[in-house]
Amino acid sequence: MLFLDMPLARRIESAEALAAVEGAKTLECLRPGAGAAVEQIAGGHAVFCGINSPVTQAVGMGLSGPVDTVDVDRLEEFYFSRGDAVRVELCPLADMSLVGQLGKRGYRATEFSNVMARPLELTESWPSPAPGVTIDAVPSDQSALWTQTVAQGFAEHFPVTPELLEVMHMFALGPNTSCFLAKVDGQIAGGGCLSVREGVGGLFGASTLPAFRNRGVQTALLHARLSHAAAAGCDLAVSIALPASISQRNILRQGFHVLYTRVKFEKALPA
Repeated sequence: MLFLDMPLARRIESAEALAAVEGAKTLECLRPGAGAAVEQIAGGHAVFCGINSPVTQAVGMGLSGPVDTVDVDRLEEFYFSRGDAVRVELCPLADMSLVGQLGKRGYRATEFSNVMARPLELTESWPSPAPGVTIDAVPSDQSALWTQTVAQGFAEHFPVTPELLEVMHMFALGPNTSCFLAKVDGQIAGGGCLSVREGVGGLFGASTLPAFRNRGVQTALLHARLSHAAAAGCDLAVSIALPASISQRNILRQGFHVLYTRVKFEKALPA
């Protein structure tokens, strides 16, 4: 059983922040002039990948000590100057001075997410996929196919907009990211992503097309990515999901447990 302490919290939050930073750099290569930006603030990273982008938020702040007014001034200037609200993903081990600063400035909690983790060992073995299910790594020249598939799998929750497709494509092309496609009886059924940073395997971006649900696709994608992470030298796997969601249930069945719950704090763009 993993025990959450400050070094572990910093390791997990840093891995996620660096994934977002890498995404911003990839976006700027894909679309020069897109305005993607990154700034280190109070031990974390503020990332901007477009207004209302799911990647546009600050991660990892407050894990290196007290946060003062100047830090939050910089944070607000970073986002407000780009025409967006401020969103901060807060780890429960963040210094309480950050919570105090956000409270004084009228931030409100808008979302909770569970950070789940499990140890990994190279010697672990994984069950074979359900009958008819196959998982394959996606070569870079098929990243557009992976992007469209995963976006369609999210369609009932997130409309398949050009912005969503751009974000998914951005992650698919990241140098530390591996993408996987699932097929059922030879038909494309879903996909998922794995990011590898400093021994942490981050599992994200997984969805299944509606016609192929309840066929073992997500379980097979989880096993394939965990095996890949272990082979890449990761000793820790991490995934994030909304509390009580189907995604959380699927992940917990694979030996993960909830390590901590993050809170997203938000402050609207001033009128």
